[in-house]
Amino acid sequence: MIGRLGFLTGIALRHLSKRRRQTLVAVSGVAVGVGFFLAVSAMMIGSQTDFVRQLIDVAPHIIVSDEVRSPTPQPGTRVYANGAVQLHGYKVRTEARGIKDWQAVLAAANAVPGAVASPSLTGGVTLRLGGHDEALAIVGVDPEIESRVSDIEDKLRAGNLRDLETVQGGIIIGEEMAQRLGIGMGDIVAATSASRSRSMRVVGLFKRGNSQLGSSSGYVLLREAQSMLGRPFVINRIGLRIPDPYQAEDVAARLEQRFGYKAESWQERSADFLSLLVTRNVIMYSVVSAILLVASFGIYTVVSNSVADKRRDIAILRSIGFSEGDLQFIFVTEGLMLAVIGVFCGWALGYGLMEILGSLNFPIAGENQHVPLDRSPRQYAVAAAASLFAGAIAAWLPARKASRVDPVDILRGAV
Repeated sequence: MIGRLGFLTGIALRHLSKRRRQTLVAVSGVAVGVGFFLAVSAMMIGSQTDFVRQLIDVAPHIIVSDEVRSPTPQPGTRVYANGAVQLHGYKVRTEARGIKDWQAVLAAANAVPGAVASPSLTGGVTLRLGGHDEALAIVGVDPEIESRVSDIEDKLRAGNLRDLETVQGGIIIGEEMAQRLGIGMGDIVAATSASRSRSMRVVGLFKRGNSQLGSSSGYVLLREAQSMLGRPFVINRIGLRIPDPYQAEDVAARLEQRFGYKAESWQERSADFLSLLVTRNVIMYSVVSAILLVASFGIYTVVSNSVADKRRDIAILRSIGFSEGDLQFIFVTEGLMLAVIGVFCGWALGYGLMEILGSLNFPIAGENQHVPLDRSPRQYAVAAAASLFAGAIAAWLPARKASRVDPVDILRGAV
């Protein structure tokens, strides 16, 4: 059996060696298709992975806020839960905002294996300097814990998050806001809230282009925020970071069910972006699959021409006992050989293209950044599998036609 397969493979090799120009063209087509498949998918998947990583790292995986998804049911509705009750004209009691018994919520969040929870208080103030006012959303944090929950430290152009503890009235703002106010590191600016006004010293600046942080956001010490907003011992947000970010939805659902406060996972906060990534992936794989499909046309052409040129040889082989399966094996093997050689050449081309793309620098937000690329073996395997499948189908179509010819008709016509 092995000897027979080797003999049939030898016939396929001789067919390809006698049509070197067409063989080279077909191999080049597959190589170009595989190479550009690797380059395009590396850029697209790499940029997507980098984008998702930023979504995960820039903010806590889960944010528990002092909001609720549905209003608290009225006492009358609870008492007559199964009755036909309609309430109107009642006045809802105004309650102070903030997470009640937040220490229990914080303890439950920290009880999640490997999790780190950071309490914070958010609110709005106005920065004022020389008659110029700027609205600022401040976040009061514990620097030591917050640095373990998000990657704020990596987003700082100048200063350090821990400087909020060492400098009285320290504040960290974005470069855009600092430029609008005309201030820099160490400068003092007046901050006014609904309850009080005080002077703040700039101890850090966020880099430009951080859309997740926002140009109108700032960080202060937690107790400074509580004092400035007139809300001592109150927090309205708990950020939670867990070892496996993709378990965030399950953990958030458990916390929300237990305490009633809204717990948003990073997937929920970024649902619009993630849905766009799915559409983007469909478009990407459609385009690169079309590239590989076009490359398979070269294999189809080579095998079809081989079938047309070897019609008399096919008739002779059939007349001496070769089966339809043997003839299909010969011509499908030709297509697979072309695909395999093209895949290896395409891997080399794709690797070279990725090296070129990886060496490029792009100035973004005042910094030189590289193109994020996905160089995982999975991309090479996908490109090879798709090319081999397309090559096998492209070769099987003419091979199937060749195996069904009537040798008597061919030999009679050749006489």
